[in-house]
Amino acid sequence: MLKTKNKHNDAELVELFNAGQKEKAFNQIVSKYQERLYWHIRKIVISHDDADDALQNTFIKTWKGLENFRSDSQLFTWLYRIATNEGLSLLKSKKRRTLVPLEGDEYDLSETLMSDAYFCGNEAQQKLQEALLKLPEKQRLVFNMKYFEDLKYDEIAEILDTSIGALKASYHHAVKKLENLLSED
Repeated sequence: MLKTKNKHNDAELVELFNAGQKEKAFNQIVSKYQERLYWHIRKIVISHDDADDALQNTFIKTWKGLENFRSDSQLFTWLYRIATNEGLSLLKSKKRRTLVPLEGDEYDLSETLMSDAYFCGNEAQQKLQEALLKLPEKQRLVFNMKYFEDLKYDEIAEILDTSIGALKASYHHAVKKLENLLSED
């Protein structure tokens, strides 16, 4: 598939949307962020199908909310916040439907990871993913965004609506827990 280069920066895309070229602007936003948001959500929900569902909901909410988007935040952090909330909402919804206790979700997600036909990691990647699933939800989110997605603390703070100090502490604790979990083998 041939990718078309995005001609506009985020501010221009929002302007284009608000100037009445909604579909053109929205299609460029989807083209620009679809893959990044998919993988961000996938790290939260693990399952490919669930990530696709949450991504679709993310873009539906983006379409509905874009005309009210305030440019006091960056478009991509706004999109990440929506995607994060959609991923977490999907997990909570699945837990309610299956009556899984909140503290048992790492087992459920680990089972999903191992049975997912789209997971193609080697043994080391599998061990890392299983260790990540043992982290508390916030630590896992922060670790994924900082380590895998290489986001800056101020961007993560805006996405998760928390302080940079709290994020640094969460990341530090996540790294220490991962070191301990991975050295147990």
